Amino acid sequence: MAVQRTVPLGTQVAAILRTRIVRGELAPGERLTEEALADEFGVSRGPVRDAVTQLSYERLVEVQKPRGIYVTGLTDDDVEQLYSLRGALEQLAMKRAMMVTDDARWAPALADVERMARAADDGDHAAFLAADMRFHDLLYELADHPRLRAAWQQYALTWEALLQVTVNHDRDLHESADAHRRLYEVMRAGDPVIAAAELQGHLAGAEKRMRLELDARS
Repeated sequence: MAVQRTVPLGTQVAAILRTRIVRGELAPGERLTEEALADEFGVSRGPVRDAVTQLSYERLVEVQKPRGIYVTGLTDDDVEQLYSLRGALEQLAMKRAMMVTDDARWAPALADVERMARAADDGDHAAFLAADMRFHDLLYELADHPRLRAAWQQYALTWEALLQVTVNHDRDLHESADAHRRLYEVMRAGDPVIAAAELQGHLAGAEKRMRLELDARS
């Protein structure tokens, strides 16, 4: 797969490899080399090293010098850690976001809910994924907590790759679209207990679908 020159090359290489790993196209234990990756993507080894550094930070690959780069993949424990971390971060983000009463600041979230509904009607998984990520990212923006948002962004690309798998797992996206509308409505209603329970169920459903995907590979 060719990379584009408008985005840092290491970022693009990492994105492609991340998606392959999360989808299971690169199996745990598979060995990669800088030379082979550089040849495949038509880049120098520098961007490949940048990509490997990022994926190593995300615990998706392991560098074993001098033997090479090995795919670690995702285990059930990895999935549990990622979703429990996201749940902790997002509960705080939502709690703070719910203090925002300005309808104008919430308007983009409602627009994304509507986009998800249209994407579900059209069966457009890519559009649904984009709107879903924007919706959740907005919670961190509304939270007005730069360090919290930075923590989210450290793993946002990993969670996006997971979401890509779970969204594609669903042939019918209407249930997920409806879940996002409910989440939006309870957040705007202002009851933190109900909102916390809705978010917990929302993320638990995503984690369950990801686990089913892993089970199907074994």
